[in-house]
Amino acid sequence: MRIMVNPADLPIIEALEATAEKLLERHLGATKEWFPHALIPWTAATDYEPDYEWQPDDATIPPAVRSALFVNVLTEDNLPFYFRDIERMFGRDGAWGEWVRRWTAEEGRHGMVLNTYLQATRAIDPVELERARMIQVQTGSVPEPPSAAEGLAYVSLQELATRISHFNTGNLLEDPVGKQIMRRVASDENHHFLFYRDALAAIIEIDPSSAVMAMEKQTTDFAMPGLGIPGFNDHAKAIADAGIYDLAIHHDQILQPVIMRDWALESIEGLSPEAEEARARLVKYIGRVGRVGARIAARREERAASREPAGV
Repeated sequence: MRIMVNPADLPIIEALEATAEKLLERHLGATKEWFPHALIPWTAATDYEPDYEWQPDDATIPPAVRSALFVNVLTEDNLPFYFRDIERMFGRDGAWGEWVRRWTAEEGRHGMVLNTYLQATRAIDPVELERARMIQVQTGSVPEPPSAAEGLAYVSLQELATRISHFNTGNLLEDPVGKQIMRRVASDENHHFLFYRDALAAIIEIDPSSAVMAMEKQTTDFAMPGLGIPGFNDHAKAIADAGIYDLAIHHDQILQPVIMRDWALESIEGLSPEAEEARARLVKYIGRVGRVGARIAARREERAASREPAGV
C-alpha cells in the first residue's frame, strides 16, 4: 500500500504507473554511470592546518560565481528533506518508488562531487560552508506542493532551473575541471527534468483541468529551493546580476519552452471553468515575467557596457 500518498492523489498515481515505468526505463537507458572521485582535482588539494583561515584569494573565482556555488551545493545538501517530500507525493511502491530512490541516489552524488571539489580547491570558505550547511539542514525548509500534480509541475520547473544554474555557473569557471563537474551535474538534472516534464504531460492527457491549475499555482508561486540558506537573497541577487539565473532566463528558457511549447498550455482542451480562469491568469503572468525580465536584462547589459574600457 502507498500509505504515504495523499488519498486524493492515488487515482492519478495509479493511472500513471505505466507511464512512470516507461519514463524510468528511458532514464536508466539514457544516463551514464560516473564517479565523483574521478572528477576531483586531487593534486590541487593540500592538508588543512588546525588554525587555517580561508582568504578570498585562496581561489580566484568571481564573487558571483562563488555565490552560485555556495547556493548550489547547499541546495544539494538539503537532499534528506527533498526525498521525504518526493516520497510523500509519489509513494514508495512500484515504478514511482523505484524512481524516487534512483533520483535520490543521483542527487546524493551531486552533493558529494560538489562538496569535495570545493574542499579540494578551497573555492569557498570551508568553515562558512559547513556552518551554513548545518543551518540549512537543521531548518529543513523545502517547497511542499500539496498534490502530485502540483509536485510534478514544481519539480519540472525546478529541475530545469537547477540545470541552467549549474551549467551557467560552470561557464563562468575558468577551471576546466570545475566546468566539467558542473556540466556533468547539469546533465543529470536535465534527465530528471525530462522525467517530470513528461509525467505531467501524461496528467494533461487524463485530467487536463488539474494539470493546468497545478501549473498556474506552482508557476506563480515558484521559488528556487534554498530560501533557508543563510544570506540567500544577497546570493540570489549576485547570481542574477551575473546572468547565471534571472527572470529573463526564467521566462525564455523555462516558462516559454516548457509551459507554452512542451505542455502547449494555450491548446489544452476540455478544461473546467476554474481551469480556464487559471490558464488565462498563467498566460498573463508569463507575459508579465517576460516583460520584466527583458527590462532587467537590458539594464544589466547597460551596466556591463558602462564598465568596459573605452575603445572596447
